[in-house]
Amino acid sequence: MSDDDNSPISARTAKQLFAALKSAPALVLAVSGGPDSVALMWLAARWRRSLARGPLLTVVTVDHGLRPEAAREAREVKRLAAELGLPHRTLRWRGVKPKTGLPAAAREARYRLLAEAARKAGASHVLTAHTRDDQAETLLMRMLRGSGLAGLSAMAGLTERDGVVLTRPLLDVPKSQLVATLRRAKIGFAEDPTNRDTAFTRPRLRALLPQLAAEGGDVRSLARLAGRLARANAAVEVLTDGAERFLRLRDRDDAPHGPAARSFEARAFAGLPEEVRLRILLRAIDALGHEGPAELGKVETLLSALDQALAAGPRAAANGRAILKQTLAGALISLAGGRISITPAPARRSRRDFKGG
Repeated sequence: MSDDDNSPISARTAKQLFAALKSAPALVLAVSGGPDSVALMWLAARWRRSLARGPLLTVVTVDHGLRPEAAREAREVKRLAAELGLPHRTLRWRGVKPKTGLPAAAREARYRLLAEAARKAGASHVLTAHTRDDQAETLLMRMLRGSGLAGLSAMAGLTERDGVVLTRPLLDVPKSQLVATLRRAKIGFAEDPTNRDTAFTRPRLRALLPQLAAEGGDVRSLARLAGRLARANAAVEVLTDGAERFLRLRDRDDAPHGPAARSFEARAFAGLPEEVRLRILLRAIDALGHEGPAELGKVETLLSALDQALAAGPRAAANGRAILKQTLAGALISLAGGRISITPAPARRSRRDFKGG
């Protein structure tokens, strides 16, 4: 961003933010009523008016049914959308809410509803208002949870979900700029009290950011780190693609193939870098298992067991007897005859099965 972090976003900068979306048929804007999403709506509407032809914009607000103020905030978003000449829909997350893991469940419900709205509107993309601040907080959360390189890459600018592309055009924009933009335009916005509720992890980490900034770990530095990790992660993904092609070339003609099995020479696999081997296993387990996605820590344990089995059991591996057989995330992983094979695991038998129905 060339604009100062505390200055309103200029029309020129806004044009750059949305330039890649100019040829999209229609876009859905996810707007909750908070400053970030209201700024997204205002900037997108201004950008769209500057085009002779451009995508149709539809504003969607998701009411999670968790706060009594949410309905009023949705009505306010609808009013502002109408002033900007944009159609608006409010979608509600209905049903029983979980007692634990509520933020994650609400996020899943929100994205599901937004994807449904996009399909109905004929939109190719859903735009969310995640900012540089959100990126820094996400990186911190994942660091504390011990995420791998892919997780530490934090949020991507573009991700596909349920046949719709999630787009985060403001990911390199500080929240302070969005607030300054709304103040310059004299546009009001709501403040979600859950953003300050220390019962949740993200608000607790947000409160620590000033202390981290004093030590040099400000939002800009953390977001830059996430970007560098994303760059490294993309490079490892390319290496993993190449390693999978290498293993297929080394495959025997009589090895099991097809969508129901993956198999490769154990020794060729063992010669690959550890991170690449982990990703190959993750991909195979997630593709063939029926209880995924697999947890990184459990795949790390599996890889360690495979390495130990290869080191300790060359004779057993040579005579075809399985020296390792393990299920993980609904996939069956075995080492036998010098090969590693991943297939779908048999379905778990319920207690009713054992009782004869």
